[in-house]
Amino acid sequence: MANKYEQIELLEKEIAALPVGYISKKNIGGKVRYYRQWLENKKIKSQYIKDGEYEAVKEAIARRKELSEELDRLKKELPREQIIHPVYDDYNTNVMQGEALIRACAKYAKYQKRDCFSGIEKYLNGDYFGRVCVVYGLRRTGKTTMLYQAIADLPINETVYIKARVGEDMGMLNQDLKKLVSRGYKYIFLDEITLLDDFIDSAALLSDIYAMQGIKIVMSGTDSLGFWFAEHNELYDRAIMIHTTFIPFREHARLLDIHDIDEYIRYGGTFIVGEEDLDDPAFKVKDISFKDDESTRRYIDTAICQNIQHSLACCERGGHFRHLYDLYEAGELTNAINRIIEDENHRFLLSVLTKDFSSGDLGTTRSNLRKATNPEMKSDILDKVNIAEVTKRLMDTLDIRNKSQLTIELTTAHINEIKEYLRALDLIVDCPTRTVSAKEPYEHVLITQPGMRYCQATALVRALMKDPVFNECNERERNMIKKRILNQVKGRMLEDIILLECTKTAGRNQEVFKLQFGRGEYDMVVYDSEECVCSLFEVKHSDKCVPDQYKNLVDEELYTQTERYLGDIARRAVIYRGENTVTDEGIEYINAEEFLEDLPDSMMLDEGQGFSMKM
Repeated sequence: MANKYEQIELLEKEIAALPVGYISKKNIGGKVRYYRQWLENKKIKSQYIKDGEYEAVKEAIARRKELSEELDRLKKELPREQIIHPVYDDYNTNVMQGEALIRACAKYAKYQKRDCFSGIEKYLNGDYFGRVCVVYGLRRTGKTTMLYQAIADLPINETVYIKARVGEDMGMLNQDLKKLVSRGYKYIFLDEITLLDDFIDSAALLSDIYAMQGIKIVMSGTDSLGFWFAEHNELYDRAIMIHTTFIPFREHARLLDIHDIDEYIRYGGTFIVGEEDLDDPAFKVKDISFKDDESTRRYIDTAICQNIQHSLACCERGGHFRHLYDLYEAGELTNAINRIIEDENHRFLLSVLTKDFSSGDLGTTRSNLRKATNPEMKSDILDKVNIAEVTKRLMDTLDIRNKSQLTIELTTAHINEIKEYLRALDLIVDCPTRTVSAKEPYEHVLITQPGMRYCQATALVRALMKDPVFNECNERERNMIKKRILNQVKGRMLEDIILLECTKTAGRNQEVFKLQFGRGEYDMVVYDSEECVCSLFEVKHSDKCVPDQYKNLVDEELYTQTERYLGDIARRAVIYRGENTVTDEGIEYINAEEFLEDLPDSMMLDEGQGFSMKM
């Protein structure tokens, strides 16, 4: 090891003798001139490079960069415990360093890394001079874990972790950063930085002063919208943005070793549950995001509504509130968001938010139970229960209100701003839809955190269980109806999950969309725009193969319209929860878990496997 210490000492001496900064080119009076520029005492210094010196200066700067990278590599190879700097306690903020930081990182060593972790590694190991890295997303999506995992791979004597607290500000942080830089720290991790009230309006300090000195700054926080504002203002073009909100099924399965699509539907979107025992009293706390309807309502209010409110309040001293301030202050923002999530197609329409609320899940189940052909699945009990009381209990649970109960009149402006901010939070994605009929495709958004929607269905079941008429039924009938409600919701959610994940993993020439006709639709089409070939998919939350599931896939009229509109049809398939198989009509049945875990390969067109409807 002695050789490495000697090499480090020699490298540090050689680096100190080489020029710092970068070369800029300016056109002055029609003549190109070169300058070496660097940051010193918060100011950019500039030195003219004389004719004939350009190549030498360029080589010297490149040499310094090369030696600095070699120095970093050697320091990473040294035993961490032997290179820890003295620990100082003269900071204004909560600075963690040295042995304390090593112990904190050790707690996260057992966790696998998220797919987006590679973005942090790329930033830390790459040439991103003058840029900061922002890790942002809703609560319980692995942000802090990734920060500690990144720290574990860095030289501990050059790395600190700072967790911001309410009451601190950018001035206090700036004083601490000055001390840390002077003490040789090169990697600074700032967690919960959006808690600093003046962060959004002062974020450029981090990129323009410290990142310009070559300091690598990785920051994170729950108020994702605050980062979105900062990216579009103070940090414009100076931030590497890493989103954590969307957690696809394959990643959820890999990280938690849970390969059940129903578990993903129940808890998908967060990591706090899935591996834990919900019967353990230790976990019956507010941290379990979708454990029950109350925890979901609290999650929506704190992780989403307060996220929006706090970010708006901190941006330009509230200048971005627009129409949502009064809505939030009246406690009615949660109502609007929950109504949109509950709506069958998650439409951002004034009619959806202002009409008297009725549960679509309950109405659809009532209808299906009445017309069921299987005697064991037929029931009229939902026609006898007190629908008004069940609806009221559900509304109270989810904090949903009717128009007459609102103090703020909802407008299209409210709806547009909610949609804009939910999209910025990465919570919704517009569902691509095409139509071959005269009607316009209806608006449909996809929710990236399925646990929110499923928990609304379980809230409906709990509200129904309190109805005295429902409780007079025998247990078999009650269980059948509860299962019918939940499976119906799971079916719609499975469609959305597959559409969302296929949309996000589509290749360069692939388009993914729902295809609507004058009558009927295909749940999903994967279209190769270069070859003019497509695959047709239906999605069913079932483990049985039933001809009615693929009736649209074998409908000659729909087939002809699709072929005329898109070209050759290479594949017809039903994605479901059973085993992979092929029907006598040539319809593939594909297991949903396998399909999602094998993306993007699983949605590839089977070239040469085209077929005709002439069967």
